[in-house]
Amino acid sequence: MKVLITGGAGYIGTELCIKLDKNPKVKEIIVFDNLSRGNYNLFLHSQIKPGKLKFVKAELLDSRSLDKVVKDVDVVYHLAAENTDDEKLHHLHEQINNWGTAELTYAIEESNVKQVVYLSSVAVYGNTKDENNSKSIVEPNTSLGNSKRRGEQHIERLGGKIKTHILRLGEVFGYGASLNMDGILNGYMFDSHFVGRISVQGNGKQKQSFISLHKTTEILSNLLDHELAGGIYNLVDENKSVLDLIDILKDLNPDMEMVFTNNHLELPNQVGKADDDLLALYTSPELSFEEELKDFKTHLQLSSL
Repeated sequence: MKVLITGGAGYIGTELCIKLDKNPKVKEIIVFDNLSRGNYNLFLHSQIKPGKLKFVKAELLDSRSLDKVVKDVDVVYHLAAENTDDEKLHHLHEQINNWGTAELTYAIEESNVKQVVYLSSVAVYGNTKDENNSKSIVEPNTSLGNSKRRGEQHIERLGGKIKTHILRLGEVFGYGASLNMDGILNGYMFDSHFVGRISVQGNGKQKQSFISLHKTTEILSNLLDHELAGGIYNLVDENKSVLDLIDILKDLNPDMEMVFTNNHLELPNQVGKADDDLLALYTSPELSFEEELKDFKTHLQLSSL
């Protein structure tokens, strides 16, 4: 089996490569990435067997490279995206999440690909206090959410011919070889441990969906070996407010300080309801949310020795 991972050198992609490397059915892993983040840890610290990993440095909008690389693969994991929730990045959201996904879809339509896994976002639901299930009405109200929804629509075209899984992902947290601090929780963990102070925007009541990196990548990896019906699923685990996170962080770092900015503002929620059928693909021992953060802290302590 040949597997293609767009964005495979990123935070999630690196850990997915490590897991797929251990699957004897996977004979080749092709990473398609432009290395825009300047992260080379996949090549330096993943310890993937020599010869199993092939790297293609290219852009999603490079249709010639896409056509060539997609032609002979069996499974495509589409992780490449601009996930920063910043309206100033509207151009990048459209270029990568929308039109880049369109180019990939065109290439897949002309290939022998049998399975596609697309990482979307709970941002497609917009700002709502409800825990949206995968059949809820989508009302994206941000540049990120709109571009991710357009990406979903491109991938949905494949559903009649190819097994497709569209996974609406919450914020991913936890230690990995290509660790980044883009998410609020990873940033809080770093600042509370190394700086001793976190900065909180708004009143802290805003809720988000979270799922650990380990759980995310194990579920993605296990999609190869399980007959989960194609469709749209929420890849989330826990819904927490910022105030909930602060309570946990204070237990982990009792001396942590907090600075609130614009604490009169009520910031938007981004929450989805977990899909039990999808979470069932996680077969490792279950840890509580608090235990996962404690494990994350242990990795940070080891890295600072």
